[in-house]
Amino acid sequence: MKLFDFSPGHGVTILAYESHGAYALQLGEGWGEGHIYCVRIEPGGAIGPHEAGFGQLFLAVAGSGWVSGGDGVPQALSVGQGAFVARGEVHAKGSDTGLTAIMVQLTDLAATPIARPV
Repeated sequence: MKLFDFSPGHGVTILAYESHGAYALQLGEGWGEGHIYCVRIEPGGAIGPHEAGFGQLFLAVAGSGWVSGGDGVPQALSVGQGAFVARGEVHAKGSDTGLTAIMVQLTDLAATPIARPV
C-alpha cells in the first residue's frame, strides 16, 4: 500500500485554455475494466481484510478514517489524502468518526511517483 497527499498546495498549475487558479495532480494511470465508487463508512464501521480484485485509489473527501495493508497496521487518512492498493494486495478500511471516500478501481493501476510506500 502507498499513501499520498492531494490536499491544496499540491499539483501543477494548469496554464492551458486561459486557465487561472487551477491545479492538477496526477494520482495514477492504468488500463482495463474500471469502476468508480463513493464509499461511506459510518462511525465505528469497517471493511474487513480482503484481497483487492483491482488496483485501486481510495481518496478521502470528507471525515477521517484509516487504511491498512497486508501487515494489518492502520494508517490514518484525512481529507485530501489517499491510498493506492495494488491488485491482489490484502487491505482493509475503516473509521472511528465517519468517512466518505471516492474509490477508483482499474484492472491494472499504477500509482504515480508522488505516492510514498507504507
